[in-house]
Amino acid sequence: MTPNLLNEPILESQVTSAASDAPDRSRQALWLLLGSAVVMLVAIAALLLLRHPDPYVRSVLALEGNPSQGQVIFQMNCATCHGLTGDGVVGPSLHHVSARKSRIKLIEQVISGKTPPMPQFQPNAQEMADLLEYLESL
Repeated sequence: MTPNLLNEPILESQVTSAASDAPDRSRQALWLLLGSAVVMLVAIAALLLLRHPDPYVRSVLALEGNPSQGQVIFQMNCATCHGLTGDGVVGPSLHHVSARKSRIKLIEQVISGKTPPMPQFQPNAQEMADLLEYLESL
């Protein structure tokens, strides 16, 4: 004889068991979602590092610059062409330059020597961080 499932009574233990499985499934789904988010964040961080593989650029960006020191570096190395306060003389004005160029592009501009007559200039990482802070204050 085949049991008729529609007519069989549901036992209380079956209802309790099904109800207690729901929080476990929710918890598992939450952990899966959290794990996926962590994997995505790690992947994004790796892509950003690969996008800027230059160790010099990464080291500059990791430092906190001092704008007062940056001003001294600017006056010694840049003021002849860009003016004492960055107003521009031979070279262009650098006021609001950080609105036009990212920190990475500013670093590349300073160290590359690709925009004559601007000479190639390779300050150490802390000096470059200081110079960036000063440039961002113009």
